[in-house]
Amino acid sequence: MSITTLNGLRLSRMMIAGANELTQNKELVDAMNVFPVPDGDTGTNMSLTVLAAAREAEKNGTLRVDEISKVAANGALRGARGNSGVITSQLFRGFSKGLEGLDEVGVKELAEAAEQGVKTAYKAVMKPKEGTILTVARGCAEAAAKLAEETDDIEVFLKGILEYGHQVLQKTPDMLPVLKQAGVVDAGGRGLLYILEGALKQLGGDVPVTLAEPQKTEPSDFAFLASVENESITFGYCTEFFINVNQPDDATVQQLKSYLGTIGDSIVCVSDDEIIKIHVHTDHPGLALEKALSIGSLSGLKIDNMREQHTNKINFAGNAPQAAPVAEVPKTEQPKKAVGFVSISAGEGLTKIFKNLGVDEVIEGGQTMNPSTEDILNAVNKINAEHIFILPNNKNIILAAEQAAALCEEKTLHVIPTRSVPEGISAMFCFEEDTAPEDMEEEMKEAIQAVDTATVTFAVRDTSFGDKEIKEGNILGMLNDEIAVVSADVQEGTKELLKSSVTEDSEVISIYYGTDVTEEDAAEIAAFIEEEYPDCEVEVQSGGQPLYYYIISVE
Repeated sequence: MSITTLNGLRLSRMMIAGANELTQNKELVDAMNVFPVPDGDTGTNMSLTVLAAAREAEKNGTLRVDEISKVAANGALRGARGNSGVITSQLFRGFSKGLEGLDEVGVKELAEAAEQGVKTAYKAVMKPKEGTILTVARGCAEAAAKLAEETDDIEVFLKGILEYGHQVLQKTPDMLPVLKQAGVVDAGGRGLLYILEGALKQLGGDVPVTLAEPQKTEPSDFAFLASVENESITFGYCTEFFINVNQPDDATVQQLKSYLGTIGDSIVCVSDDEIIKIHVHTDHPGLALEKALSIGSLSGLKIDNMREQHTNKINFAGNAPQAAPVAEVPKTEQPKKAVGFVSISAGEGLTKIFKNLGVDEVIEGGQTMNPSTEDILNAVNKINAEHIFILPNNKNIILAAEQAAALCEEKTLHVIPTRSVPEGISAMFCFEEDTAPEDMEEEMKEAIQAVDTATVTFAVRDTSFGDKEIKEGNILGMLNDEIAVVSADVQEGTKELLKSSVTEDSEVISIYYGTDVTEEDAAEIAAFIEEEYPDCEVEVQSGGQPLYYYIISVE
């Protein structure tokens, strides 16, 4: 018997199955990274994004497709990580817009929603490239429009879309030369098809499907947890819920945010046409709920005792005492200032450098661990400033930062498109308290153009790239995201990379060495620079970054 309509329950199950399918295959998508460096995370980023979407759909339980698609889009928006995750979230967002006002849908409505999803995703990218997830999504939408005129069977419809989607995916190397060089198809496009494949598998199933969350590993050493006192957790209850309200006005949302600020912190308050999403840390969740009930009905309620969770993690090690009752600790209000800074970075040394330069909040992240839009917003909410500058320091985090800026209503966020840690550090040198935020933004954007970033890492697979044959374990020297050197030795490869990076106009060379490099090895590189380039000033600092032996700034 053919299926010709979807209600909210069936759509929710299909979303969950799609998320599960991608999560099961995320390592395969990660391995499609163009460069064989240890930061292939497209599959991981997309998986975390669609899991966030499916999690909201799973909690909702409505039979209306518009409500399911709306909460899923909101979840994807908040949980988006990396460029691929942000684009995926925009596909969800446009898809949701296309289903507004509908309780059930057939193939024609699904085709129209798919087209709306593609349009929204293309608008989210400043310079869309063909041969990417966007191309595959557009191909799927075009196939959907055609198939909607030929059949009303949703299974036939989805199979046809997938068949054409795979044809488009196989053509992506012809559209994007860098894919052909690497011998791979587009990873984001493949991830999208995994989502659709999972949805198709679930289409005819009447058995409930459960979201397969990725397993979380507990740390083997809990000493660091035991050293953290429960009293340091300012507010004890992580409280999350949705307020169901039709067309909430800006004044209502703003008043709610202001009230929540009086009883807690880490506030996230995002409104849509029919819903307000709330996240707050507070010692009085009842007050938050009472205030919310004056606005609309509640759903998706979740309250976690963070102090209890902290104690349980310590007790997991078997050597921590039971926690004593904790007295309420008053919140210390940070003085308000004109500007604040959020930076993304990985490594204790790099974090200290950014803090010393005036960064308020450093989010642990970068290669292989791109923070989500919500991670960035949470950091922003900790800073009491009207203007906040975001330094992504990674080309794969810029879109998530821009999405955070679009969602933030209380503060003005300035995203400086830094693609590397050296660019972020260079931007921070432009910080002057008396400079107008708009002027400082321009100065920062101009400053990062003068920075060349060289990095030294290792190959995670055998491949050939251009005229370079690369074996797993080879040392790779990258100059501004291009493979410049392939070597068998870290030190020799670094010296060769410097020869490709330093020009007669170079003045300052800064070396940040990682966890797998000794201070003596870094000093050897510095001595090489001083001998080869005596006119350049050399600085050596411990970055403590993983995966990358050296991060080098040439200015």
